[in-house]
Amino acid sequence: MTAFHRQAGSLMSEQVALSSLAEAHGTPLYVYSRSAIEQAWKEFADALQSRPHLICYAVKANSNLAILDTLVRLGSGFDIVSGGELKRVLAAGGQPGKIVFSGVGKGEGEMAAALEAGIRCFNVESDSELSRLAEVAAAHGVIAPVSLRINPDVDARTHPYISTGLKENKFGIGMDDAMASYRRGAELASLDIRGIDCHIGSQLTQLEPYADAVRLLIDMVDRLSAEGIALSHIDVGGGQGISYQQSDESLDIAGWARCIMAAIGDRKLEIIVEPGRYVVGQAGVLLTRVEYLKSNADRHFAVVDAAMNDLLRPALYSAWQAIEPVETLPREARMYDVVGPVCESADFLGKQRNLSIAEKDLLCIRSSGAYAFAMSSNYNTRARAAEVMVDGGESFLVRAREDIDSLFANEFLLP
Repeated sequence: MTAFHRQAGSLMSEQVALSSLAEAHGTPLYVYSRSAIEQAWKEFADALQSRPHLICYAVKANSNLAILDTLVRLGSGFDIVSGGELKRVLAAGGQPGKIVFSGVGKGEGEMAAALEAGIRCFNVESDSELSRLAEVAAAHGVIAPVSLRINPDVDARTHPYISTGLKENKFGIGMDDAMASYRRGAELASLDIRGIDCHIGSQLTQLEPYADAVRLLIDMVDRLSAEGIALSHIDVGGGQGISYQQSDESLDIAGWARCIMAAIGDRKLEIIVEPGRYVVGQAGVLLTRVEYLKSNADRHFAVVDAAMNDLLRPALYSAWQAIEPVETLPREARMYDVVGPVCESADFLGKQRNLSIAEKDLLCIRSSGAYAFAMSSNYNTRARAAEVMVDGGESFLVRAREDIDSLFANEFLLP
């Protein structure tokens, strides 16, 4: 039984009917399957079990405390990109010694908070950041654990907005400059150089880009070792892709692990991996109700109560996610653009979808566990959706729907 399946024509999450959740909590509504999250995480644990490793879930994909709590209970580490994410992980019970801190723009306050917490490692992305981290660590009388994020100039073969490992991207230190950065870091008394890191992009479904990037990193590991700079871990990043439609293929995690381990060989390096989308992407759906059906010339529109502020991916990336009725009922099938009520032409959730629907029907947008609620906003003063976690035959409200009044509670009129 899959996390989301049909039973007597009705879509279910594990053993709970999605229609019952919409009735209880309203729409738009995000629904997550605990079992799907656990199964996806365990794919990495099983694939890497023969080598020392640490799975650091990329919090930016979905930072709901219940999801973090689920992963903490599995023994997961976490990849964070802000001081706010650090606080979230700690609030969920995450162990500081299993946290790596990525991101190109870490502030001094964020660095200090992470040092105080005692995180596992900073993934440093520039010489300027290296200097600032050394200063902050020295001022606090501690030694900062460091890994340098390398930009290997490897084409991830993905959408340009989520490609991160090319020369024109803002991320990481270029291959030509990395050796000098390592030498400089090794000379700074308040830094402990521990590892090497790369992340070449998101939604990768082919093994070759990973293999190319890791081979380049391993060559640098060997060159550093020859100079007396011994590293203890290699962080291969995340970006493992999932299937958004039937013609797509998810990344083969077992094959990916074999590819990574073959490139590393017999070197005594712990493997750190930072999956986000793969762990939660297929574990979530967005429920939305059809408000109106309308037609303009030859175009038919299903106007729903979810919008681009709830799910930005289609407007931002032209991303495709499956949309289907929660209940299969006898309706006339038409090609619809599924659009929201926000005053933007970019406010669409799917275009030209063949749907048999009527007004007030409930729709399910699949593959909405990653970069969905996490990227939502209050545009048009719209309250963000509620979130529910399903565990077998039980469901739990894990984030209440926002109250409109609270959206401007911290604003003030002029005197």
